[in-house]
Amino acid sequence: MASPSTATRAERAPLTWRAVLRLALMVLALLFLIVPHLCYRAIGRPSPMVMAFLNTAGWIAGLRIRTTGTRLRRDVLFVSNHVSWLDILALGGAARSAFVAKAEVGTTPLVGWLADQNDTIYVQREARRDIHNQANSLREALARGRPVTLFPEGTTGPGDGLLPFRASLFQAVIPTPPDLQVQPVFLDYGPQAREIAWLDGEPGLENFKRLLARRRPIELTIHYIEPLPDEDERDRKILAESARVAIKREMASATAPHRL
Repeated sequence: MASPSTATRAERAPLTWRAVLRLALMVLALLFLIVPHLCYRAIGRPSPMVMAFLNTAGWIAGLRIRTTGTRLRRDVLFVSNHVSWLDILALGGAARSAFVAKAEVGTTPLVGWLADQNDTIYVQREARRDIHNQANSLREALARGRPVTLFPEGTTGPGDGLLPFRASLFQAVIPTPPDLQVQPVFLDYGPQAREIAWLDGEPGLENFKRLLARRRPIELTIHYIEPLPDEDERDRKILAESARVAIKREMASATAPHRL
């Protein structure tokens, strides 16, 4: 039987005053930061305004973030579970990370433009002929030193469990560049995980409105796990499985009594 939090998600979420206010504040933050951002871009320098916007938008949305473990600052591929669009705000802001995303994100109005500003790497999973170019794009992004996050589940999951990892998504970094480390990350929304999760059957806009309408803050702990050993980085299947085991182990150690 579906839980009460998921059973009603097919229904249209109301547009509350709280959601409207939060959306308005996000727009104001974007307008305030866009001019200095474009100035940085015009002179060819990385823009700190992207991180500032992601942090601000996350706070407005109700995210309250704490971290555990040691975060690698550069030459790192973060491998993370994926629960919500809030993950992007959290890791993009707190870890200054770019992301690997499906190609459809880049064609979504406004969302695609925002993703471009954060140097998102797009992959067309069904276009096998373009795999070489996609791999080069990812390797070039990693070569610049900036952290990049990969969500190997390929979609959002329930937050209190892991979906299978798609080993094919790791092909672009096999063999890994000499200085690159792969660091698993567990995004832990605690007992609210299933309420936060964007699951199949819920349109993106409805999920967006539903989360912005929440009264309570959204507590998120980002667990930075020890980087994987170099020997695991030689084969995509081994790399995928090692990352999944590391995240699952961290998930178990952070398990609250309500979880299975």
